[in-house]
Order: sequence, then structure tokens, then C-alpha cells
Amino acid sequence: MPVRLTRLLAAALISAGISSVVLAAATQSLTWRGDVVTGNGVVKGMVKAWQATGHGTIELQPFNTASGLDAVASGAADIAGSARPSSGSATDSGLTFTPVAWDGLVLVTSPSNPVSSLTLKQVHDIYYGKITNWNQVGGNDAPMDVFAVASPGDGVEFSLRKLLFGRGSQPVAAPRLYVNTTQLEASVELDPRAFGVTTLSSVAGNPKIKMLRIEGVAPSTATVANGSYPLFTQLYLVTNPSSPNAAAAKAFVDFTQSPKGVAVLRSHDLLPYSDGSTLIAMDDSRRSRILADVGAHASAEPTQVAAAAAPARPVVTPASAATASRTVVAATPNLKNVSGNATVAQETTSLKGVRGDAFSMAATHGTDFAKVTAEAFVSYGKVIAKAPAKAARKSAIVADKKADMKKLAKVTKAAPARTYRVAAGETLYSIARKHGVDVAEIRSWNHLKDNTVRTGQVLRIEAR
Repeated sequence: MPVRLTRLLAAALISAGISSVVLAAATQSLTWRGDVVTGNGVVKGMVKAWQATGHGTIELQPFNTASGLDAVASGAADIAGSARPSSGSATDSGLTFTPVAWDGLVLVTSPSNPVSSLTLKQVHDIYYGKITNWNQVGGNDAPMDVFAVASPGDGVEFSLRKLLFGRGSQPVAAPRLYVNTTQLEASVELDPRAFGVTTLSSVAGNPKIKMLRIEGVAPSTATVANGSYPLFTQLYLVTNPSSPNAAAAKAFVDFTQSPKGVAVLRSHDLLPYSDGSTLIAMDDSRRSRILADVGAHASAEPTQVAAAAAPARPVVTPASAATASRTVVAATPNLKNVSGNATVAQETTSLKGVRGDAFSMAATHGTDFAKVTAEAFVSYGKVIAKAPAKAARKSAIVADKKADMKKLAKVTKAAPARTYRVAAGETLYSIARKHGVDVAEIRSWNHLKDNTVRTGQVLRIEAR
């Protein structure tokens, strides 16, 4: 074979090899896991745009910030979504937090609630347990039902508590805890006395939830952008530099700041990070002003959870197959007599391994939060090009839910049944707790589609 032909053939083979490597990198499949706020606001639409430009697929696993960071640190996921920066913990220390967008932390209640605006001091005192009735802030004479996400490692909760208390791990007086903001929002829609925090991108345009003004300023993309709405925050994508897929993960993160990526962010009521130079410049002074207004000051995050005895890991039985696999120490229900900078028992900083739908649980000091029985986690292998708006707002459904229900049916098939009439103010959880059964069991026995029950409804309750 002529020398020239040999060289040309070798060059062609090398070129083909390089093209194959480039193509493989472009079509590499990645896994994203993290908080539902970043998932819905940033990642879902971004993945569609990413794949439309010829890149590989990204599997979405929306749950919460803590689980996402755990997954990326352990190598179970390539990218995490986080509504908070690094806390300096051991898990966070080896990860790269890249801010990609600005969002607003919004305090929410029911549209039927006459209260429309709160001061920063009032918000602080609600979470601190000093304000417990809506009439203390100009509303009806009714107790406040304060909701929160269970883990202070949750991005939304951490960021708000950092602004109001000077540290993101500060316990708050929130008697009802949820695994993520999706479940919290669903409860706010049903409760006229509800109060909780989520984000602007998550509830903007939702007529079933009222966003409260802060210091008279309504949360909006415009007021976040100019800094007049004080509770603005950053959303992050988090990667692990030591991951085998680190280069592909970084390419996706970089894509969020491309023209196509920026368009996706704006369509979800988010401000692209690169457009927030004003917010970066005023961030330190804003934080100092908020702490001065509420009478608090910044303090270091604890390096480990305080020594409130954690409940033992629960045993998952067939009748509670969907229950969580890790315990959480709930927040102190009333902090009226606790100094703002006192060291008190903390909630656990991770919900790694939890599978459940984060149904609410009354929180008393040291309460076992392990048995949250509902749907909060799902893996999306493909991104649906167009889904109905109603379906998009629904909480994620556990992939093996039907299998779990079949197991429950087999276990309880022969059990003697009795009936129970729902009293005013009762929830499916309180009824389950009263009868010593699981929410999932009651739903199975009565063919309920969700956790909603009405006063006077007759439920079938089977003995264990």
C-alpha cells in the first residue's frame, strides 16, 4: 500500500475515533436529583432544551436539597439541585455549587385569608413562636397552622432561616413538617389558616395560593430583580469534581447560562444569575439590615446535629412498605423562651434514603418523623415534551405505588373491618394515628386517590 494512502487511512481512523468520543460525550446520560423548586423551575425545561440541541438524556429525580447533595457526594447522581449555598458541612465540602438563577422566597397562605402583608419582624416572630394567631397580624381570630419542610438542610428552609435568624439550621416553631415544598404547597391550598414558605417560581400564577407582601412589597420577577423584595435567593446546580461524569455535568451547568438556557429560566419566573449584579452588590447589606430589623445576628452553623436522642431506624413491614427509611428529630414546637442564639436540639441535616409523601406530622420535641407515608419521589427516564398544566403541578408519584398497594391488600385482606366517621378538623394522618394504622392502609381500604377527607365521611378501618 502506498505510503500516502496509508497515512490518509490512519488520519481518517484517528478522526473517526475522535468524532466517536465527542459524540459519546454529547449523548452521555446523566442523573439529576435535588429539590423540587430547582427541578421544576430550572431543570425540567432546561433538559428539554439540552436534549433538543443533540445532547444526551438526563434522568430527573426531584425530591429535596439534602437528598440531592447526598446523591452527588456518593456518586448516585451527577448533578444536584439546591436552593441554598454550601453549608460548610462534610457532605458539601467536596462539591461545587454553581449559582444559576435568582428566585424569591415567598411566604404563602390561603387566598381566603384576609392578611396580605407582613413585616420581616412579624415573619421572624411567627417562626420563633411569638406570634401564633392570625389576629396578631391583622387577620381573623384563628390559630396559625405553620408548615415547614422537615430538614433544615432543605434549601428553601435553610435560606429563609439564614436571612431571618442568621443561621440556616435554626429550629423553628412549625408543628407540621413535610418532606418537600410540593407537599407543603398542597396543604396550604387546603387550609385557610396555613402559613409556610416556598418560592416565587414554584407558585407564581397559582390561584389557590396567596403570596404575602413583605414590608409592603409584592414578590415578582421585577421586584426580585431590582432588590426591592428583600427575600431573594440563589438557586444552584451542584456537581462533584471527582465524578466520572464531571465534564458532562459541567457542560450542562454551563448550558443554563447560554441564550437558550437563559430563555428557559425567564419563562419560569426566574432571573438568570448573570443578570443579578445588583443583587450581588447589595447582598451583604441586605442581610445585615434584615437581621437588624428582626433583632438577630449571624452565627456559625453547627458542625453536627445536637444531642437530642434520635429515634431508632424504623422496621419497614409489608403494611408500611412506603414509609420512610430514616428518622428526623422534629423542631421544638414553641421557641418563645429560647434565646435566638441559644444552642438547641437540631433537626437532622439529611433525609437521605427517605421515600414517602411527606404527609404532615405533629412535631413535639424528639418526635419520630420516620413514618411519612405518601408519594414524594419519582425517577423520570424521559422528559415529556408537553404535559397538562394540572399534571405538572401534581406531586411526584412513587413508581412502585401499585405494587405497594397490592402488598397492603394481601396483608389486610382477612382483617375484620369497622367504620369511622370523620370529625371536623381531622386529617387522614390524625385518623391513622388514632387507630394505629398507616395513611397508606386507609387509602387502600377506601380506594382514596389522595390524602383528602371531608367532615362526615365514613371510612373503613381494618384491624392489624
